Amino acid sequence: MGEEQVELTENQKQSFSVKRLWPIAILVAGFALFHILGLGSYFSFESLREHRAWLLGQVETNAVASVLAYALLYIAVVAFSLPGGAFLTVIGGFLFGQIYGVTYVVVAATTGATILFLIAKTAIGDALEARMGPWMKKMEKGFQDNAFNYLLVMRLIPIFPFFVVNLVPAFLGVRLKTYFVATFLGIIPGTVVFVQIGAGLGSIFESGKEFTLAGALTMDIILALAGLAILSLLPILYKKIKEGRNR
Repeated sequence: MGEEQVELTENQKQSFSVKRLWPIAILVAGFALFHILGLGSYFSFESLREHRAWLLGQVETNAVASVLAYALLYIAVVAFSLPGGAFLTVIGGFLFGQIYGVTYVVVAATTGATILFLIAKTAIGDALEARMGPWMKKMEKGFQDNAFNYLLVMRLIPIFPFFVVNLVPAFLGVRLKTYFVATFLGIIPGTVVFVQIGAGLGSIFESGKEFTLAGALTMDIILALAGLAILSLLPILYKKIKEGRNR
């Protein structure tokens, strides 16, 4: 009887774990479908140049619907870890201007990132945390002790892929509140830069010049974001120095 009860409990745990993976399956299916259908071809500045009159017309005549459609698309792109986040951020500036563009992008990006974080944490992160070895536990504790600042740095430096920064904290036991606030604040500087680029995109289209996002990101912009990231590390450095003196 005892052995049967233990076996039943193990089967229940396994069943529960499999059931918790269905959101991951949906995300993987959505990611695969995006590439199979070639939807990435619409995420290009040539496509934007071609359809810009129609898009601007929709924003002018159906403002609320346009904002909702844009926000939902952005949330889906982030939640499904699809390529095109930077492109959509530029479009935000092109369609809605600087202030509204930054607002819509930050809210949508934070929402999408939080959805992915929660899915990863509940489906995989909790189980992974329970199976961590001593080295991973030490790494997890070090990250958690300064999670807010580490997340700010990862958000500010553009070399870290957005989806990676969304997933890593979920696997290292970061609290939802810390993740949400650090994400919201951390993406603002980069969003301002990309939205500003988008706000001036109309004049580039009118001139007939070619446009690439890589060309728009000057070294001054990259250094400015890196400088903000370094500032975010200062509290951690101060804390380490203080701990070293107290030993």
